[in-house]
Amino acid sequence: MDRALPDLFPGFESRLAETEQGSIFYRTGGSGPALLLLHGYPQSHVIWHKIAPELAEHFTLVMPDLPGYGQSAVPPLSADHAAYSKRVMARTMASLMESLGHTQFRTVGHDRGGRVVYRMALDLPERILGAAVLDILPTYDYWNKLDREFALKIYHWAFLAQPAPLPDNMIAADPITFLEHKLASWSAAKDLSAYSDGALEHTRAWFQDPKRIAATCEDYRAGAHIDYLHDAEDRQSGKTIQPPLLALWGTQGIAGSVEDPLAVWRDWCPHVKGKPITSGHFLPEEAPEETCIEIKNFFAL
Repeated sequence: MDRALPDLFPGFESRLAETEQGSIFYRTGGSGPALLLLHGYPQSHVIWHKIAPELAEHFTLVMPDLPGYGQSAVPPLSADHAAYSKRVMARTMASLMESLGHTQFRTVGHDRGGRVVYRMALDLPERILGAAVLDILPTYDYWNKLDREFALKIYHWAFLAQPAPLPDNMIAADPITFLEHKLASWSAAKDLSAYSDGALEHTRAWFQDPKRIAATCEDYRAGAHIDYLHDAEDRQSGKTIQPPLLALWGTQGIAGSVEDPLAVWRDWCPHVKGKPITSGHFLPEEAPEETCIEIKNFFAL
C-alpha cells in the first residue's frame, strides 16, 4: 500500500518492528533526543507530515501507526477489548522505542494517541522524560461529563463503542463518507481544507479495510470499558502523572468544550502546563506552526 501512495516524509525511513501486538509500521528520521509521535482517530502517522521536517532538526522522530491503524498489524478483537487498551498499546510503544535503543524518551500524542501517551506516563513514568497531549481530556473525565451538550459533540464515543459488528458494518457500508465527515466536522473550517491531498489519499486507502474499521471501533470499545476502569483505579488511588506534561487544545476542538481544560488535567498532574491554540481538533494539520513551536519550547533541552 505504501509504495503506491505519495511520499509525505522525504528523507525519513519506513520500517516494520515486531512487537507483542504484531508488526508495527513506523517512520523515523532526524537527529537528537528521541521523540515518539502518536496519532489518533481516524488517522495514522501521516498527521505529523507538516511538522515532522522542523521537529526532525531537533529530535530523532519515531512515528508509528497504532495497532489496527494505517499499516500496522490488526490485533484480534476480544470480549474484554484488552488488545486495544491504552495500557497494552502503551507497553507496545515503549517496547518499540526500547528496540530502537531509546530506553527513555519524550512523547506527543493526538486524540487516541494522547490517551496512549498519558497512560504511558502513568504506567511507565521512568521511561518518559516529558509528554504532551493534543486536544484530549482523560477518558475517565470524558465519559463522566456526558451531558446532553457534550454527548452530541462526541456522539461517536458511544456509537463506535457499541458491540461488534454493529458500528463496524455500518461504517464499512460507506467508509469514505464517514471518514470525511469526521475529518471535516472536527476541523475549525468544517471542511477538508486543512488536509493535504496526499494525507487524504493515505487515510482513504487504509480506512476502507473492514478489518481496520473493526479495529478502530474496538479502540473505542476499549475506551468505554477497560480504559475507563484503568483510569478509575488511578483516580481512586490518587495516582498522578509524574513526568512533565503539556496539554494543548484547539479553541474549536473537542477538549475546549469544557470551561477549563487545564483544571481537569491538574487533577491528574498538578504540574501540568498548557494553553489553547487557534484550531479545531487536528492541531498538527490545522495549526502546524504554532503546534510545532509549543512542542519544541516544552521539550527544550
